[in-house]
Amino acid sequence: MNRDANYYVKTSYKPEDVTLLLKDVTGLVEPQPTEERERLIQAGRHYCEMLPIEYVPTPRYMQVYEEALRTFSKPTAEAVSRLGDKIMTQKGEGTVLVSLARAGIPIGILLKRYILKKYGVNMPHYSISIIRGRGIDHCAMKYMLDRHSPKNLLFVDGWIGKGAILRELQKELANYEGVSSDIAVVADPANVTELCGTHDDILIPSSCLNSTVSGLVSRTFLRDDIIGKDDFHGAVYYGELKDADLSYEFIDAIEAQFNMNVPEENETIPGKGIDEVKMLAEKYSVDDINLIKPGIGEATRVLLRRVPWKVLIDERYKDSAELAHLIRLAQEKNVPIEYCGMTHYKTCGIIKKLADA
Repeated sequence: MNRDANYYVKTSYKPEDVTLLLKDVTGLVEPQPTEERERLIQAGRHYCEMLPIEYVPTPRYMQVYEEALRTFSKPTAEAVSRLGDKIMTQKGEGTVLVSLARAGIPIGILLKRYILKKYGVNMPHYSISIIRGRGIDHCAMKYMLDRHSPKNLLFVDGWIGKGAILRELQKELANYEGVSSDIAVVADPANVTELCGTHDDILIPSSCLNSTVSGLVSRTFLRDDIIGKDDFHGAVYYGELKDADLSYEFIDAIEAQFNMNVPEENETIPGKGIDEVKMLAEKYSVDDINLIKPGIGEATRVLLRRVPWKVLIDERYKDSAELAHLIRLAQEKNVPIEYCGMTHYKTCGIIKKLADA
């Protein structure tokens, strides 16, 4: 199906960095406040049928973000570099990067730039939507498979918390012969993929913000009154936030720290993160495991766009600068912080169960 330029969601990312296979639904979806969305989600409404209101963070929080970017751009860049080397070794120069919108988009751009800089290979980079419980965007898959060999597609995301999106990917790609369900991520504290930059629960600075570090694009949207059967999944462009856009500040800060001779990672912690999550669920009497969001990236998301019950921090990282943004957010939202022992994760966000949902 031919689509004109107005069909695709706008973005502040450059077309040479990424092609977003997303329908522009700007102005068609009324963003909803966090409390209202949370009640609807816990009452059974799927999160992909709604979008949150996105705000410019407070000046004090932005100070913490800027400090995080200065401090943790190097370990993030080293993990991206290590992942880029693994992609070239295991997948080869014919690889097509397919980032999962939206946390995967800046990571896909960084991988594309690293591989071009080190290996002279300019990999195509698309971004598509996959939604837990609703599946992958089949129209976007058709678009790519009309242009590329199935064996060349490689899916990219920012980090893995429990592994829910990986399981969704594995289920969905069983329908596509020759397409691998391997996923490349910067950080995999869940210990479920070897195609990662690190198994450590590191702070990826882009996880600290929403659209203002993701090309001014919303999380993906799917509702059949707006998204037709021949449409890509949707997204909104937050043009009103353009003065707060830090998307390329993040990209440039990480790229400046690329390590062309990055050392191999140290030994990983045995066992799977999901087992630790189950133990935390039992300890804190959480009967729905979906309410537990482990890892720095996921815990940050809880504070940015859900209704948190509490934040758990591994007591070994009580004074870690890596978690300063989390502590700042928790303080701003009056969310209690509890220190405990964890193995795979440095922190964990628990979503509040709303009794009257």
